[in-house]
Amino acid sequence: MQLMEWHVSNFSIVNAVWLFFCLVFFISLNIHVFIKGPTNSILHILFQDFIRYGKTKKDLQRPKRLYSFDVPKRWFSHFYVISVIWNGMLLWLLLHVVFSGEQFPRWLQTLLYVLCQHPPMDKSGDEVSVVLMLVLLLLQSIRRLIECLFISVFSNGVIHLVQYCFGVCYYILLGLTILCQKTFTENKGEVVTWSHSIPYGDWFEHVSGPNYLAELVIYLGMGLVFGGLNFTWWLVVMYVLFSHALEAVLCHEFYVKKFESYPKHRKAFIPLIF
Repeated sequence: MQLMEWHVSNFSIVNAVWLFFCLVFFISLNIHVFIKGPTNSILHILFQDFIRYGKTKKDLQRPKRLYSFDVPKRWFSHFYVISVIWNGMLLWLLLHVVFSGEQFPRWLQTLLYVLCQHPPMDKSGDEVSVVLMLVLLLLQSIRRLIECLFISVFSNGVIHLVQYCFGVCYYILLGLTILCQKTFTENKGEVVTWSHSIPYGDWFEHVSGPNYLAELVIYLGMGLVFGGLNFTWWLVVMYVLFSHALEAVLCHEFYVKKFESYPKHRKAFIPLIF
C-alpha cells in the first residue's frame, strides 16, 4: 500500500493521459452496452461513427458528409511502421545510454521531463526491465506489421480519421511511457473468401474477439516485467482492457446479427464472463 501511495503522489502528465484514455473508453463501453437511445439521433450516429471501424461499421446508416472522415482500414499498417521506426529508435538510444554511458538527446530529455515530471535517466538499477519492455513492444509491432502486410484481409473496410490519428499517437506515447518508468522501480496464406464467416477453433470457441483478449494478456505479461507494481503501466493495461472490451462487444454484436447460427455460448471478450 505504501509503495502504491508513493506512485500516486508522483502523478505525472503521462499518468493523466492514460487515466483519461481509460475513462473515455470505460464511459464509451458503458454507453454502448447500457444506454439505448434513438438510433436516428445525430448524437447516436456520431458516437457510433467514432467507436466503430471495419466490419462493424459497414451497416451503420450515417450522413454522406461523415464519409469524408473515413480512411482505409488497411492504413492500420501505418501504426506499426511508425511503431517499429519510433520505438526501435528509442531502444537504440536507450542501449547507448545503458552500455555507453551517453545521455539522451536534449529534445528527448526535455520531452521525458515534461511527460514524467522527473529527470529521465538516473541510475536506478532497472535498466534491464525497461530495455526488455521496449524489446517486447518492438517485437509486438513487428508481428502486427507482418500480419497487416501479409495475413490480414482488409477488403474495403474503413476507420475514422480520429481513430487513425489516435493510433499513430498511441504507439509514440507507449514507447515514451516505457522510458518514463526508467526512474521507477489454408496454410498457404491464400484468401479463401472476401466475405465474413463464423470463425472456429482455439480461443474462437470461447470468445468473439480472441485477438483483443490475447493483446490484453500480452500487456498484462509486460506489466510483470515491472514487478506488477508500476502504477503508470497499470493505467495502460486498464486502457487496453476498456478499449478492447468495447471493440470485442462491437465484433460480437456483428457476428450475432449476421449469423443466426452463431454459437450461443460464446462471450464477447472474456470466456464465461463477458
